[in-house]
Amino acid sequence: MAQPTNTFDTYDSVGEREDLSDVIYSISPTDTPFISSAAKTKATAVLHEWQTDSLASAATNNAVIEGDEATLDAVSATTRLSNSSQIMDKTVVITGTQESVDKAGRASELAYQIAKKAKELKRDMEATITGNQAEVAGNSTTARKFGSLGAWIETNDDLGASGSSGGAGNTARTDGTQRAFTEASLKSVIKSVWNEGGDPSMIMVGPFNKQKLSGFTGNSTRFDAGADATLYTSVDVYASDFGQLQVVPNRFSRDRDAYVLDMNYFGIAFLRDFSMHELAKTGDSEKRQLLVEATLESRNEKASGLVADLTTS
Repeated sequence: MAQPTNTFDTYDSVGEREDLSDVIYSISPTDTPFISSAAKTKATAVLHEWQTDSLASAATNNAVIEGDEATLDAVSATTRLSNSSQIMDKTVVITGTQESVDKAGRASELAYQIAKKAKELKRDMEATITGNQAEVAGNSTTARKFGSLGAWIETNDDLGASGSSGGAGNTARTDGTQRAFTEASLKSVIKSVWNEGGDPSMIMVGPFNKQKLSGFTGNSTRFDAGADATLYTSVDVYASDFGQLQVVPNRFSRDRDAYVLDMNYFGIAFLRDFSMHELAKTGDSEKRQLLVEATLESRNEKASGLVADLTTS
């Protein structure tokens, strides 16, 4: 079959309106499990400080003679810790013309880009906090940086060959030889945390090792729910000998790290909370800066642990 002679169709037509959807679809994730789970606190200086303490080891020979003079016990001081605040920002500049023209999917280009940059800034903060960054005090030519999670955990870590612990936030961990994530390593770290006095409630892993953890057998039996044709293969709660831990995948933490966390001992201390302000107008454009200044408060690193140097593929 063929068109009749002189048929006028859409290929000949001029002036047809474009069919552009008025919706902008974005698949980029914005969930930030560590920031969302940590306490929000206030910093009042660029160097945020706090104190830790611990009890003496339990004694099995605590016995005194009746009527004896008291022997004075030694008293230990608290430990003073600190972390520097880090300034993070995103900027937007939109021409006056772009803001004025008719656009699909958004009325204001400036408002749309500000909302987009705000989400990006939060993702940057999650990735940095859960990374392996050493504290940098900074100066007039060097940006301050906070010590991230990987630079704090040192007491309860399980490292690959040649790996070494970080410490006190000011020393980054040295990555070791990558190896497969095993349940034995996870159980060892959970036990170590518990022995130190921690009560961990979260296992935070990247996507690859979330699937590895779901393959741990433990003492479990997998169920095939025949009624709804569903095979349950995911582990979302890990029931250890020392309590249940929520298994939380994190898109922005390093996939080679599996953290065992007691979130009661972490906080995000904000010197300046998320904010937005106008930058000086120097021409036919609108400029905005989104900014946050904060630090990681690792209240006592012994309450958490880490299985490091895991394979990611």
